[in-house]
Amino acid sequence: MAAPYHPPVKRSVTIAGHPTSISLEPVFWDALEAEAARHALPINALVARIDVERMEAEDPPNLTSAIRQWLWRGQRAGENGLD
Repeated sequence: MAAPYHPPVKRSVTIAGHPTSISLEPVFWDALEAEAARHALPINALVARIDVERMEAEDPPNLTSAIRQWLWRGQRAGENGLD
């Protein structure tokens, strides 16, 4: 049986024309890809929207943490709404 836990995987994304790397566990990459597909957005565009939301917070977390929290909130609410 495969181990249920996996280390983070680093991938590059481009936000506002600037490349950055994000390390997420495979389960979060899978969830992010699914949400991007559900919203008919490229992953870069979805990450950029999450980045804008996180920067509006009083004490913004790092981007990786914001992505995880965004995915968790969406899962808990039943969907991730994008306005």
